Amino acid sequence: MDERPSSSAVAVSLCDSAPLLWRVDDLQAVRSQGLVGALLGSLPRIPRQNLRLGRPLLLLPEEEELLTERRAAAALPVYQDGEGAELRLQVKQHLEDQKRSYEEQSVLALEDRKAALLRAMTSSHTVVVLSESGDEALQSRLEALDRSFTFPSSALAVQVSTARAGLSYRPEARATLHASRPLRGQEESSCHAARYQVFRDLRGRGFYLTSAGKFGGHFLVYPGDPLRFHAHFIAVCLSLEEPVCLLDLLAVARLGSNVKKTVLLCSPGPEGRVQYTSLQWSGMV
Repeated sequence: MDERPSSSAVAVSLCDSAPLLWRVDDLQAVRSQGLVGALLGSLPRIPRQNLRLGRPLLLLPEEEELLTERRAAAALPVYQDGEGAELRLQVKQHLEDQKRSYEEQSVLALEDRKAALLRAMTSSHTVVVLSESGDEALQSRLEALDRSFTFPSSALAVQVSTARAGLSYRPEARATLHASRPLRGQEESSCHAARYQVFRDLRGRGFYLTSAGKFGGHFLVYPGDPLRFHAHFIAVCLSLEEPVCLLDLLAVARLGSNVKKTVLLCSPGPEGRVQYTSLQWSGMV
């Protein structure tokens, strides 16, 4: 029996235990299942910005677990000799495109360096003698730059995960991508199990969820696709037996009021049930 994933399975690759999706078909597949994730990769043509990002897509741990539970996720297949010709062709094409891009960027970088040299030697702050000897000096500098200039491959503007540099859409990503993170397959903590139970229940009710680290919670809860709706709730996962400081409750309720969202205390119970308690800040009269 062939145990390799079918063409409809989502191929999840791992980078220091962080689940990443690279294929466009996989991004469309998880989006159709109501899983949002976060794009991390810079775009090849506009690499130095953080508003429009591209692949890969980083999944929340709860999103990956939900995919696994639905039997929709699968590890990237390991091809034997004679198999995966299409994949090898794509890799070869990518390497050729990368080489061509490197050559184009080398020419552009050399032109920029020459333009900078010309500006420096002809600026008002530099005394230049307009004579034949001055032109010869400038020409020799340009020729020396042609001979010595090298464009480092590390400066190539390619699609790279910005999470490697510690830049991400949520604070937890540093711990997620850290090399000292426990190996996958080990027993998950009760905290993660509680979050996943809440995530699964809310997703089953039709809500969309993203990380809410910058809002002091665990999930932002949307009534529909985040591209069309604002979040209505900030979900905070708490155990029914866990004591909570009153000041913490007041702080999170006030924060929710300031960002025009309702704080939702989510307490997982037995048999997969979750008890919800909403908090809204109101001023004293």
